[in-house]
Amino acid sequence: MDKIGIAGNYGIDIRSDCKATIELKKSGGLKIELISKLKAYFGDKIEALIKDELKFFGIKNAKFKLEDSGALDFVIAARIEAAVKKVIASDKDYLLKIIPQNTDQSGKERPRRSRLYLPGNTPKLSLNAGIHKPDCIILDLEDSVAPDKKMEAAILVRNTLRSVNFYGAERAVRINQLPVGLQDMEHVVPASVNLILIPKAETVEQIKAVQEKITQIQKAQKLKYQIWLMPIIESALGVINSYKIAACENVIALAIGLEDYTADIGTQRTAKGTESLFARTQVVNSAKAAKIQAIDSVFSDVNDMDALKQNVLTSKALGFDGMGCIHPRQIKVIHENFAPDKAELEKAQKIVDAFEAAKEKGLGVVSLGSKMIDPPVVKRAIQTLEMAKLRGEL
Repeated sequence: MDKIGIAGNYGIDIRSDCKATIELKKSGGLKIELISKLKAYFGDKIEALIKDELKFFGIKNAKFKLEDSGALDFVIAARIEAAVKKVIASDKDYLLKIIPQNTDQSGKERPRRSRLYLPGNTPKLSLNAGIHKPDCIILDLEDSVAPDKKMEAAILVRNTLRSVNFYGAERAVRINQLPVGLQDMEHVVPASVNLILIPKAETVEQIKAVQEKITQIQKAQKLKYQIWLMPIIESALGVINSYKIAACENVIALAIGLEDYTADIGTQRTAKGTESLFARTQVVNSAKAAKIQAIDSVFSDVNDMDALKQNVLTSKALGFDGMGCIHPRQIKVIHENFAPDKAELEKAQKIVDAFEAAKEKGLGVVSLGSKMIDPPVVKRAIQTLEMAKLRGEL
């Protein structure tokens, strides 16, 4: 029986994607069928890509069909590769060049007020996500991807990291729960990713396993760029171990996932959040003790902006530095309400002015009025002013 591999999506409601179907044959050469509304304009280019990729994987005899709904080259290439790998065993990757915009590195203390989650197997959502100006874009390989689509999603995410302009947003991937997530990193580590999110983080050993895998891949491929880690605390055990996790190498932020956490402790997530107050404050304290950022959970009601605002203000009051979002319309509300208010700005400016004055006088001690100012307070004041500059308020 001939082997058939299928990858991707095609239909009336599908945009910016395609469906690749390959049926291996014993003879007869290659027979390519292309169905696309854009065939008259780009048919030759698409067919050339198909032929080049099939040749790359050593496919000489096959019936190949591509049903296209406006997919860009990097999507088509990903769907072809995934379909092929469903019918042959291959450790080769059809790699596209990384665009120059996606070679920048990410700073440890850069603002992470908003992190926008995008399903890793839905290309239409990632194409222009950067224009909404989230601080971080997360291509998700975990909860938003069906189990039988994990492999093709990983290939698509790899190509997205290489080909899509993120417009300055931090490039991040949420891998699958370990140990499966270690396989995901074979695709994302060489693709100039800035940040890897580790779901269901509960132990130091998990974080070390991820870091060891990153080091192994980077050493083998002679990659020099920095990759940061953001463990997501989503269980009672994770909360208890949160400081040890936060203190691990290359961890720059600790996030909390409240849907899984509340399920783990046997309760329901509520708008008031009483049931998760201990976990949220514990994660904040663990992060701050380790001198990293604390990132709150997503707010799931994308239509209630007033409730989102209140949630952000509560999150900020607890000490969080940012939170997740699942729709671009949430980004503006998150940024506006994590921003320092007038009183915070005035206080921060006074602290920085006092620090500069003490430095000019050669004093080792900074004071404001009758109060001594510790270095962490000065650092926080500087960060407050920098956040205001991001919003054009200074």
